[in-house]
Amino acid sequence: MGIRLETKEYSKKIKKNALELVFRKRASHIGGSLSVADILAVLFSRVAKLDPKTPKAPDRDRLFFSKGHCCSIFYACLFESGFISKEEFEGYADNGSRLTAHVSHKVPGVELSTGSLGHAFPVACGVALALLKRSSPARVFCILSDGELNEGSNWEALMFAAHHQLKNICVIVDCNRIQSLGFTHDILNLEPLEQKLAAFNFDIVRIPGHHHDVLTRELAKETNRPRLIVADTVKGKGISFMENDNIWHYKSPSESQFEQALSELDKEYS
Repeated sequence: MGIRLETKEYSKKIKKNALELVFRKRASHIGGSLSVADILAVLFSRVAKLDPKTPKAPDRDRLFFSKGHCCSIFYACLFESGFISKEEFEGYADNGSRLTAHVSHKVPGVELSTGSLGHAFPVACGVALALLKRSSPARVFCILSDGELNEGSNWEALMFAAHHQLKNICVIVDCNRIQSLGFTHDILNLEPLEQKLAAFNFDIVRIPGHHHDVLTRELAKETNRPRLIVADTVKGKGISFMENDNIWHYKSPSESQFEQALSELDKEYS
């Protein structure tokens, strides 16, 4: 990929680009996009072996973005990393665009069309098994939302990954504690999450999901078991009026809110 940006610089760029996209297109899901931004920044800029020049290389790392409704931040990563052009990025959701409102596999760098929750992790497990069987050095990363763990297919995938000892898979849960209609503990309580997940014989770690040094260390780590990272995050991270407010699961910012959000990001990264 050539020279990689420092992770925090990358994070600032993708957050600002995603905000602008959501503002200009009157789109949604900016809260969940901001909660996962630092995880994606570290993966794209530092950890995952992804090359826009060879997006289908047989031994590339695979990144499955299961919370595909938060497409603005993922498309921002693809733009920043050279998978798509600025023109295509800015044409998001236009008639005929490949950049649809949930991530599409027709876009270079996207492994699977997602956003219908509970689908990506099972597919990621199948890909990981196939890679192991041909002794590929590739790793498989799969990012889930915490509310998505309501879907039973994810728990079946946990059993599958453990049974087949998929040591090449790393699952990251973006644990922002809010889902579409409210707080996860009110809708369907997940805790004690680590103990439940540990029962599947995964290598489990819980970390602060916005700490770049910790993210880099834990995402790069490989073990002899399937790995699962619970990343504690904040929905709307970095924007004071968006943090922990579920209205930003749906709402797009006004012009004054957009300007304030950009200003706050500049201060955060100054």
